[in-house]
Amino acid sequence: MSKIKFDIESIKLMTLFESITRSHVKDMIIREGALIFIVMPGEIGKAIGKKAGNIKKLERISKKKIRIIEYRDDLEKFARNVIMPLKVNNIDIEGKIVTMTSPDSQTRGLLIGRAAVNLRNFESIVKRYFDIDEIKIV
Repeated sequence: MSKIKFDIESIKLMTLFESITRSHVKDMIIREGALIFIVMPGEIGKAIGKKAGNIKKLERISKKKIRIIEYRDDLEKFARNVIMPLKVNNIDIEGKIVTMTSPDSQTRGLLIGRAAVNLRNFESIVKRYFDIDEIKIV
C-alpha cells in the first residue's frame, strides 16, 4: 500500500477517460502497451459503454489496450474484480496472504501466466490499495 502519484501524462489520460465515459476514475496504471483504469464503485457499466463503445474509442485514441476495473473497499471483492473475466472458487485471506482456489488447471495457468507475470500484475494492483504480502493460486 503506497502513496499514489500521477505525472502530467497520466492526468491527461485520466481526464480524457472521464470526459469520454462520464465516469469517475480512482486510479490509472500504465503497463507495457496497456492502460488500466480503476473506476469508482457502481460506474463500471458507464465506463465500458454501450457495446463497449467507450473502450473501443479510448483504444483508438490512445493506441493501447484498455482495461477497466471496478474499485471495492472489500479486499475479496476487489481481488475478484482485478482477475475478471477469470473466476475462482474461493478467496481466503490469512493475515497478509491472499489464497485463490482455481476451479481447474486451465484457469490456474491463466491466473499465473508465463513466469508468473499475470500473478505479479494482479498482486501489484491489489497492493496499491490493501496491505498484503502476496497472492497465491492453488
